[in-house]
Amino acid sequence: MLALDHHFDFKGQSVAWGVIGDGEPLVLIHGTPFSSQVWRRIAPLLARKWRVYYFDLCGYGQSEKREGLDVSLGVQNELLSALVYHWQLVKPAILAHDFGGATALRAHYLNGLDYAQLTLVDPVALSPWGSPFVQHVRKHEAAFAGNPDYIHDAVLRAYIQGAAYNKLDEEALSVYMGPWQGDVGKAAFYRQIGQMDQRYTNEISVQYSPMECPLHIIWGEEDTWIPLSQGKKLAEALNNGRISIVPSAGHLVQEDRPEAIVAAML
Repeated sequence: MLALDHHFDFKGQSVAWGVIGDGEPLVLIHGTPFSSQVWRRIAPLLARKWRVYYFDLCGYGQSEKREGLDVSLGVQNELLSALVYHWQLVKPAILAHDFGGATALRAHYLNGLDYAQLTLVDPVALSPWGSPFVQHVRKHEAAFAGNPDYIHDAVLRAYIQGAAYNKLDEEALSVYMGPWQGDVGKAAFYRQIGQMDQRYTNEISVQYSPMECPLHIIWGEEDTWIPLSQGKKLAEALNNGRISIVPSAGHLVQEDRPEAIVAAML
């Protein structure tokens, strides 16, 4: 497990982060419904080359999850920009997955962050996105948050497994389910779904064009959350059509084929 032994005060809420390795800076950004632990097998290998920074997005993982927080995509790019400033980084490399991809792109287009290189793994970047489950929860957040724990745990397990092409082992399921369990975690899980809104990607997608920094897009061929067709559209907009397709991998490439991400980075 990655140690998140630092905390950053972001607009009155606590954000957990950690750092390992030495070298040029690399920032890892996770997606939903995960945490920085999605990089737990990858970060130590990348730390042989980079000084690797990782953190839990607002409302995720070990970061604060109290009621009333803004945990939408509309705030995560502000958090990334604040952390980069706090860490005193200049043009860090970025490795981002899912919502982390939207966060990195929003920070670039809306906050003016520049990157030494950008690697996107199955990012949320183009509409439409959001499964039928997500759309249903958005309409009935309070009802889902009031489910008994045994129902919530069953829903959570099935939802997380749906991100992977291969069957997740109990260690992985425990890592990803843990932050969303208990009264606080359960409410936080449905809160972050309730705040999902495609307008946060729509407002930047109109600006997409080939980027100045080196860009690598990686996509799980069997991704059922965001199909490969969306990845190819994004590659046409940002990367002149270049995309690395990972066979036998779903949306959660970090579990299905972590070696593909490591190889792409190294």
